[in-house]
Amino acid sequence: MSGHQKRVAAPKTWSITRKTNTWIVNTNPGPHNKSLSMPLALIVRDMLKIANTLNETKKILNAENVLVDGRIRKNPKFPVGLFDVVAIPENKQYYRMLLSPKGKLELRSLDNPDLKKLCKITNKTTIKGGKVQLNLHDGTNMLGEEGYAPGDSLILSLPDKNIVKHLTFEEGSMAIIVGGKHSGETGSIVKKRVVRGSGLNVVTVKTGERELETLEKYVYVIGKDKPEITVGERD
Repeated sequence: MSGHQKRVAAPKTWSITRKTNTWIVNTNPGPHNKSLSMPLALIVRDMLKIANTLNETKKILNAENVLVDGRIRKNPKFPVGLFDVVAIPENKQYYRMLLSPKGKLELRSLDNPDLKKLCKITNKTTIKGGKVQLNLHDGTNMLGEEGYAPGDSLILSLPDKNIVKHLTFEEGSMAIIVGGKHSGETGSIVKKRVVRGSGLNVVTVKTGERELETLEKYVYVIGKDKPEITVGERD
């Protein structure tokens, strides 16, 4: 992977100006897909606006002032993606990364430190010894049990990422949509329609008096009767 990134060719999920300069900070390989993550430097400089230049951003990071999922991160190219928690304890600032209705990565402000993270199970495999390995949306792999299934969500403690709670993907569960034109909306799952062939499954989510249809891959379970995490407010 090239270490360079032109602004005009940057992922559409990045909320940046495209024609002010030629180059922009790229992400390093890490826990998230490039299209659904942003380099930490852009978050500090362009989204939080606590630095004016890349050099100032690097000084802030090197001073160990920024945490991602409870861990100090000093690499300006570290990818921050969906449901990651960004914290600046010195300023009492806490955020969760989500997608906006326009498909842009955005930070949702949290009132208090939320030392929990939600991860969606994207796959599970059986490994040596008959143990079950869970593959999560942020690249994390961990051992689980037979009762876990793709589509379910896990609440993890931070920074150790131990499983605190298992949330099953089922009718009546609370969910948030993280893609498409309904991105950012929350509601309860009404039903899932399995599409045969190469098509993607469709889920109906009820929010208020409306029923929305979206792709299953965009639906993340966040609780049973109420959300287990704070979704936060848009800045």
